[in-house]
Amino acid sequence: MSRNQDLEQAVQKTGREIYSLIGEEIPTLMNRMRWKGKIMESAMKDDTFKTQLFRFVDVLPSLRTDAVVVSVLNEYLADVESAPRIVRQGLKRISREGFIPNLAGRAIRAGVESFARHFIAGRDPMDSFTALEALDSDGVAMSIDLLGEEVLSDREAQIYTERYLDLLTFLPPQVKNWRPNPILDLDSKGLIPRLDISLKPTSFYSQMNPVNWEGSIQHTTEGLRPVVQKAKEQGVSLTIDMEYYYLKDLTIEIFKALLDEHVDFAFGGLALQAYLRDTKEDLLALIEWAKARQRRITIRLVKGAYWDYEGVVNRQKGWPVPVISDKVETDHSFEELTALLLENIEHVRPAFATHNIRSLSHAIAVADTMDLPRDAFEFQTIYGMAEPVRTALQRMGFRVRAYTPVGELIPGMAYLIRRLLENTSNESFLRKSFLEETPFSVLIRAPHPSSQPPAEENEDHAFANEPAIDFSKAENRQAMKEALARVREEFNSRYPIVIRDEEAWTENDAPSVNPARPDEVVGRVASAAGTHAASAVAAAREAWTAWRRTTPEERSRFLFNAAEELRKARFELMALEVYEVGKTWRDADGDVTEAIDYLEYYGREMIRLGAPRLLGSYPGEENIYRYGPKGVGVVISPWNFPLAIPTGMVSAGIVTGNCVIFKPSGLSPVLGWKLFEVFRRVGLPAGVLQFLPGPGHEVGEYLVSHPDIDFIAFTGSREVGLRIVQLAGETRPGQRNVKRVIAEMGGKNAIIVDETANLDETVKGIVESAFGFQGQKCSACSRVIAVGAVFDQLCGRLKDATESVEIAPPEEPRCVMGPVVDEAALSKIRRYREIGRRDGNTEFVREAQGEGYFIGPAVFLDVNADSPLAQEEIFGPVVAVMRAPDLDTAIDIANGTPYALTGGVFSRRPKHIRRVKSELAVGNVYINRGITGALVGRQPFGGFGMSGVGSKAGGPDYLLQFMNIRSISENTLRRGFAPDANRE
Repeated sequence: MSRNQDLEQAVQKTGREIYSLIGEEIPTLMNRMRWKGKIMESAMKDDTFKTQLFRFVDVLPSLRTDAVVVSVLNEYLADVESAPRIVRQGLKRISREGFIPNLAGRAIRAGVESFARHFIAGRDPMDSFTALEALDSDGVAMSIDLLGEEVLSDREAQIYTERYLDLLTFLPPQVKNWRPNPILDLDSKGLIPRLDISLKPTSFYSQMNPVNWEGSIQHTTEGLRPVVQKAKEQGVSLTIDMEYYYLKDLTIEIFKALLDEHVDFAFGGLALQAYLRDTKEDLLALIEWAKARQRRITIRLVKGAYWDYEGVVNRQKGWPVPVISDKVETDHSFEELTALLLENIEHVRPAFATHNIRSLSHAIAVADTMDLPRDAFEFQTIYGMAEPVRTALQRMGFRVRAYTPVGELIPGMAYLIRRLLENTSNESFLRKSFLEETPFSVLIRAPHPSSQPPAEENEDHAFANEPAIDFSKAENRQAMKEALARVREEFNSRYPIVIRDEEAWTENDAPSVNPARPDEVVGRVASAAGTHAASAVAAAREAWTAWRRTTPEERSRFLFNAAEELRKARFELMALEVYEVGKTWRDADGDVTEAIDYLEYYGREMIRLGAPRLLGSYPGEENIYRYGPKGVGVVISPWNFPLAIPTGMVSAGIVTGNCVIFKPSGLSPVLGWKLFEVFRRVGLPAGVLQFLPGPGHEVGEYLVSHPDIDFIAFTGSREVGLRIVQLAGETRPGQRNVKRVIAEMGGKNAIIVDETANLDETVKGIVESAFGFQGQKCSACSRVIAVGAVFDQLCGRLKDATESVEIAPPEEPRCVMGPVVDEAALSKIRRYREIGRRDGNTEFVREAQGEGYFIGPAVFLDVNADSPLAQEEIFGPVVAVMRAPDLDTAIDIANGTPYALTGGVFSRRPKHIRRVKSELAVGNVYINRGITGALVGRQPFGGFGMSGVGSKAGGPDYLLQFMNIRSISENTLRRGFAPDANRE
């Protein structure tokens, strides 16, 4: 018999032993004789009911009155026909006229709190002490997880640290008084701590991000340092929990940095997730690291709790999905990693965290084949789950440690939802064994991954957004640093005007400076005059004769080739954005990514639109609908998205068969040149695109007024946009067309926050929307409207988060906010800060140091809705927070400006979300997310009112603005004969 067969027999035998020890015992939560069991059974059987129930559970802690509890419960569940009878009857009862809502509200809260208390030991260490003593009396060790709100500020990180220090002050002395228990106090190598604390590294540094690799390690280890020191003094072990994949490599480095700093700390541990494809590689590297340092580390092996999240988020970003897609493969990975841990028992203390009998049996069988004592490793279960499994393992003589959350219900809600999702998933072991009563022979079956290769991605050439750079990968961080060095070497280079593919130089070159260091000249760009503009119009009109006759497919090919060129130069372009306009690494990447998206999307759109459409079915007549170019156009682009926006406008103009004169912003002309250079490299015919930098009042107005210009595409200020509309509306001698103006002119964008909002997500969304790229986005949040009693709590957390934002030169990875673009922008923002001091209460005004145009964020409270601070576009990091007694008033305030660009709401109340979708009068409405960062093809961008005129950029209607439409009707009847269009 082979070794594998021997092992499998041992696994089966051990599994039968565990199963026999469980007997007829059922976990409390799965007992269908109780109301909780009935609810859980219904949730497992019906996804609609499960989704609505869990969403209600998620929002419940934020509901402030019993009447609102009843109302919101009805909003979530009244229309769910598949809800269990106990729920339907309850809803019917509390909806009766005359029923006292406060009684129902209290009953609902008590029911959900009962669920939560099944998984959470207590509100704080003292409140949980009775539950912890009960675990000890049952012979179970514990790993305490302090639940908490997401850390969004340095202050919140400090509070989190203090909570752990309080826990380490209160609990260890109590534990020392508990009776000795050899299985809990000793392993095969000697004494071990009875008490373990689980830590999430993101709780100790609010700005933790792989972009700032070294800074994140430094600040997170600084935050953890007092906790590690206290744990050493008290004889407590610490385990670093693994969170999301994006933070995985950084978390491992933080763990190693901590143990390198605390070489005398013998009980440091790290959780690894078996569902990640690269966990084996990580584990092998950690084992080698421990060997090199001659120390022993604890590894908690878990299956993984963020499977859905990782799949969704990584697909959104266009990154490879890091989790194994199949449950069987995850179980196989767990077994492979189990064997690897046990083979390296000299350097690791294995802790197998699972409730799956097959996985448990395999670990025991492998250890037995190696003749390892039963105290050489431990099993970990989750508090409140799989009690029969835990008891069976104890009876077999194994150490069991319960992962035990401690904390308030509100912070614990995310944890509770995760536990409920685990228990009700289709692949849940507990569900299969205790509710579906799957036969033992199936439960114990060896996991054999499919031999079939993964299905190929759909190769239908449909548009997909360009993936962002993954800065958690070391090679990408290094590539960015090298690009910054290369681009710096090109500072002070000169760039010409280009007309008919001929370069022209002028004596009065305009310098483009680095806003972080204004004495640094990024480049010197020739400055065109009226004569250059006249030549450019003539050259464009000449080139149009041939260009208009090229096929849509051929024109689109130039865009696709240009997209490839942008990909090749991606890091250099990002570095140039950092220097020329002060974007952070991630903002710069977002701009280059969006530029690529426009090229790919508009190319495909032109191929779609370029095919003539046959209209109707009319015998003897053929009716065709087709698009043709307008002629010659001008693109006047802004500096804040110096590559993406001009790429979108330029590519839309040329792919539709027009010739374009491109005038870049005077604050980002070098990036404008780079875009022109890309089109020249791909062989775009001379004259189709011409590069004409120069002052707006001279070159811009001349072009807009020229009779041979057929359209103007503009993005910029309302003042300039309205001036363009005025000039374009004047008909001049020789003009053959009414000029088409496509203009995006800014916004005064609001985020509404109601009392049901998830404040973790809300504050993050506001900070990113208001202060990302220093508030210099037309979509930026500049107004926050707080509904009802949420105002004080929201403002307190917003202030703390704003105070913690890193302000630095943008080439530094730690930078979250850099400089504004120039002195004029700086002066304007300062002026509005003075208005804020006059018209509101100053919540927070932060100054910033630096030789460039640096200014900190500012938040003003109780600003009147008609104050200039609440009405006028500022284009800087200034936010006005206003109160509204109800959602009606909040929507009225949000709609009460001339602008209508973006806006959003943070709410978990279905009725409120429906109202905002229907009544918030803006072009882009965002629900429970930030209001910036629209993606081409997914969130077409653009507004109305004074925010602009024209169709949405990156949407299916955008190219139509650059074309004329022709309808062609042909009589196909000849002497009584007409071809049958349906006959082959």
